[in-house]
Amino acid sequence: MTDPRTNRPDLMDPALVAGLGSIELVARRIVDGFMQGLHRSPRKGFSVEFAEHRQYQPGDDLRFIDWKVLARSDRWMMKLNTEDTNLRATIVLDVSKSMHWTGAPGRLTKAAYAERLAATIALILLRQRDAVGLIRFDDQVRSVIPPRSRSVHWHRIVKALDDPGAGLASDAPGGLMRAASMVGRAGMVLLISDLLMDPVEVADTLKGLASAGHHLTVLHIMDPAERDLAVGAIEAEFKDPESGQKLAATVADVREAYRTAVVESVDEWRQHLSGAAASHEVVLTDHPFGMPLRRAFMNRQILP
Repeated sequence: MTDPRTNRPDLMDPALVAGLGSIELVARRIVDGFMQGLHRSPRKGFSVEFAEHRQYQPGDDLRFIDWKVLARSDRWMMKLNTEDTNLRATIVLDVSKSMHWTGAPGRLTKAAYAERLAATIALILLRQRDAVGLIRFDDQVRSVIPPRSRSVHWHRIVKALDDPGAGLASDAPGGLMRAASMVGRAGMVLLISDLLMDPVEVADTLKGLASAGHHLTVLHIMDPAERDLAVGAIEAEFKDPESGQKLAATVADVREAYRTAVVESVDEWRQHLSGAAASHEVVLTDHPFGMPLRRAFMNRQILP
């Protein structure tokens, strides 16, 4: 039996896929493979449901519940008018210094992985006839592309992803607030970042977006070595890429404490983001792109 990963870029090693060409070419191939997998899914018709329905929310008028969908799938879905069907989404991408790091030769940096992931998400949304925009930020907002639904708009997004950006700090609240002002009516805001920043400030900003009705997703980009401190050296000097601070230490002496601190940090982020009504998914840069794609959309019930 043929392994599906041999011809499904969304299931292949991300570094291998990235070597196929430009961000534009890679994103197209990932989306084609991803959609191929969806077409083989036993759950049919998600595109139609997404185009004409949204999930029931407390306070919605019961007259617009689609009782046929409820009877068929036990899902409470609201019928939408044509003018309400298109989603407005903004991808908020961290391009700060810490994102330009990889823990192993041949592995994508967090930034390279995140850029290809952002391009792929944007293309999927545009193929769904949704409007999608892009905010890139480090210590300041670097790129602002308002949401549009025309297919040619994707080329503007891809071009922006090719622009340099490696400021020392990460001003996520500034990028998120700019995104909220662009989305306008309730839509989707998706933050892609390594989250090396203050969780309280980010969560407070997201709470404001959630209160305005926006659906919030945070993709937490991590390198496997960053999570596990998989460093072969006995003695090492650790440097914060954003602050420049350095610390010399024996790896064996700090590994367990480091791993514990990482677990606690991820848990802290999950708690803060849950309190802000935002979904939180950890994405490792050695995992195929199809995994975070499914996670990014499943919470909106766009995809099965």
